[in-house]
Amino acid sequence: MALLEITDLRSGYGAIEVLKGLSLKVEAGEIVTVIGANGAGKTTTLMTISGCVKARDGRISFDGNDLASVPAHEIVKRGLAQSPEGRKIFPRLSVLENLEMGAFTRNDKPGIREDIEKSFQYFPILKERQKQLGGTLSGGEQQMLAIARALMSRPKLLLLDEPSLGLAPMIVLKIFDVIRELNRQGMSVLLVEQNARMALRLAHRGYVMETGTITMTDKAEVLLNDPRIQAAYLGE
Repeated sequence: MALLEITDLRSGYGAIEVLKGLSLKVEAGEIVTVIGANGAGKTTTLMTISGCVKARDGRISFDGNDLASVPAHEIVKRGLAQSPEGRKIFPRLSVLENLEMGAFTRNDKPGIREDIEKSFQYFPILKERQKQLGGTLSGGEQQMLAIARALMSRPKLLLLDEPSLGLAPMIVLKIFDVIRELNRQGMSVLLVEQNARMALRLAHRGYVMETGTITMTDKAEVLLNDPRIQAAYLGE
């Protein structure tokens, strides 16, 4: 049984249907990436999985349980956390307070403190900035904080939405190194990423999304070397 399995998923906003029968899955221990043009429905997919956008039809199965009617905060408790597009950290809270907010489902203070220290190991700059307000961080530091905050719930599956967007190349390399290390430690990752080349080099498998549906899926290496993908998404 896959850790996450989506079948014929439909969702959207108001009268607009964005996802039109989407199906995909993530096995335990995998990094899976979804690539596609802007407006294809990638962010809506993650927002629907995490319960922030209500599914209209289809099935979302996570760890063997249907998430269709589960509220977003309960989905976090079940082991699924998202680092959203645009970071969306709490600008008027300190770095440390942002991390503590990520642990809102927990009450094990020693474990929370331990995980904060782990976050500081992944992203040492956050330790230096721990008393600084989130809104005063650079874009790269905010992205690191958003990922670290998501990790504070100890998720089984981490949803990452455009973690490299607008960041300097050196920061992007650091963030992707951390994602790779998290996966080595056993975490499953569903990655939406506009840098298709980097995403496919990182992932085990990939899906190509166009206008709310999956049009192609294969091992990431196969997609990376597919002339159609190269022409459409890799600038070759």
